[in-house]
Amino acid sequence: MFEFNKIKRLPPYVFSIVNALKIEARQRGEDIIDLGMGNPDGATPKHIVDKLCEAAHNPKNHRYSASRGITQLRNAICEWYLRRYDVVLDPELEAVVTIGSKEGLSHLTLATIGPGDVVMTPTPAYPIHPYGVIISGGEVRSIPIGRGIDFFKEMEKAYKSSWPRPKMLIINFPHNPTTQVVEGLGFFKKIVDFAKENNIIVIHDLAYADLCFDDYRAPSFLQVPGAKDVGVEFFSMTKSYSMAGWRVGFCVGNQEIVGVLAKIKSYLDYGMFQPIQIASIIALRGPQDCVEDIRKTYESRRNILIKGLHRAGWIVEPPKATMFVWAEIPEPFKKMGSLEFCKLLINEGGVAVSPGIGFGEGGDHYIRFALVENEHRIRQATKGIKKVLNR
Repeated sequence: MFEFNKIKRLPPYVFSIVNALKIEARQRGEDIIDLGMGNPDGATPKHIVDKLCEAAHNPKNHRYSASRGITQLRNAICEWYLRRYDVVLDPELEAVVTIGSKEGLSHLTLATIGPGDVVMTPTPAYPIHPYGVIISGGEVRSIPIGRGIDFFKEMEKAYKSSWPRPKMLIINFPHNPTTQVVEGLGFFKKIVDFAKENNIIVIHDLAYADLCFDDYRAPSFLQVPGAKDVGVEFFSMTKSYSMAGWRVGFCVGNQEIVGVLAKIKSYLDYGMFQPIQIASIIALRGPQDCVEDIRKTYESRRNILIKGLHRAGWIVEPPKATMFVWAEIPEPFKKMGSLEFCKLLINEGGVAVSPGIGFGEGGDHYIRFALVENEHRIRQATKGIKKVLNR
C-alpha cells in the first residue's frame, strides 16, 4: 500500500537470519555459543555504577538534560583527549555528547549529506557507516579494505573515478570488522593532506581505541596537525568501559562540523538521562585500571580463540586490536559463502558467528567472531568448530 523509498534502499538484514537460527536451536534445547553480535558481556566497573545510582536519587537529575551534553561531561571529554593524545579541544565549540557513536554518526550524515552527495566508506564496513549515508539520501562509493590492500591508493582511485566528486570520507581504525590498524600517524597525515586538497570532510570512528594488543597503540586522527580543519572523531564508551547499554559517545574536532551535529540534535533529542552523563564523567576522570582489565580480558580471549582455531586446522592471524577476529573461511568451505557457512557452524558446531557478507562487498569469504563469551565457552566453541571442519 505504501512507498518508503529510503527503506527500499536498505538491504535485508543478513544478521537476522543467523540470529533466527540461533533462537530456533536454543528453543530446541541446544546449547549455542554466541560469538556473533559485538555486545560486551562484562559488567560496567562498580565505581561508575555507584555514581549512576547516587545521581539517580537526586530529583534534579530527572528533568530534561542538554542535547549537546552537560558542561562537566564535555569538559571531561576534552581533558581525556589532552591526557591521552595531547590534543587541545574547546569543550564549548569542539565537543558534543552523543547517545552512542552510532546515533552521532547517523545524525551527522543526516545533517550534512543530501541527494546526489557521494561519501566514501570502506568495504567491508560497520553497517551504519555506509547505510547512514543511504538513509540520508546520499550515494556510497566503496573502498576495499583488508590484508594486503593499500587502502589509501584504493581511496585515491575511488575519488578519481567518482562523479560528482565525493564530499565526505568515513574511516574507522582499528577497523570493524576486518581489524585492520594503522601504524603511527603517517596514514592520517596523508588523509589530512588529501582532504584539504580536495575539500573533503573526514569522519573517523575511534570506537576501539583502548582494545589494543601486543603493545600496539591506536593513534587518534586528531593528533595530526590540521586534522581539526577537515574533520571530526567519534569515540564510544561502550567497549573501553563495558557501557554498551548506557549509550554514551561523543564527537570532537572541527568546530563547524561539531556545531552542525549539535544543532540537529537540538531538534531531535534532549540528551541522555543526566545520571548517565554524570557517571560518564566519573568514568573518564576516575581510575583507568578498569580499562586495562577490560583490555586484558579481550586479549586473553583472543589468544584462546586463535589457539583453538589453529588446533582445529584453521589458521587465522591474531588481530592487533578490536574485540573481533576476522577469519577467512577455510578453503574447502569457501564456495559455500559466509551465510551458509555460518548456518553450518550453528547447526553442526553449536556456534553462532557473523557472516562477512553482512558487512558488504569483499566480506563473503570471511566470518567475524566477537570475543563476548568467557574463556571456557570460547574453548568449547573451538571444539565445536573443529568437529565441523573435520567432518
